Amino acid sequence: MKTLMRRGACGVVLLAATFVSLPTQCWAQESPDGARKILIKTPALYPILAQSMNLRGVVKLEARVAPNGTVKSIDVKGGHPILTQSAVTAVGHWKFEPAAHETKELIEVKFDP
Repeated sequence: MKTLMRRGACGVVLLAATFVSLPTQCWAQESPDGARKILIKTPALYPILAQSMNLRGVVKLEARVAPNGTVKSIDVKGGHPILTQSAVTAVGHWKFEPAAHETKELIEVKFDP
């Protein structure tokens, strides 16, 4: 019984050391599928909780972009709930090239530590 407890304690220490050595920020990769050129692209931060879970994935978004290039609204089309908020926050700060009318841009934000 004592041997099992020691092994468990060693496992917890090893697991904690692994999480401490992870970087505090990881950047996500964005790949826009829309027709409008992106002028300012704020990167999505990789959430700390997702890091600790070694969570990877793609968040699919549809951004409604005003004629002046600012993002008016964002609809989440798919992706892990832990990753979506970071993707929505980042894309909300993007700036697109001006256009004659409002457009919808399909965007995929890839999270891969």
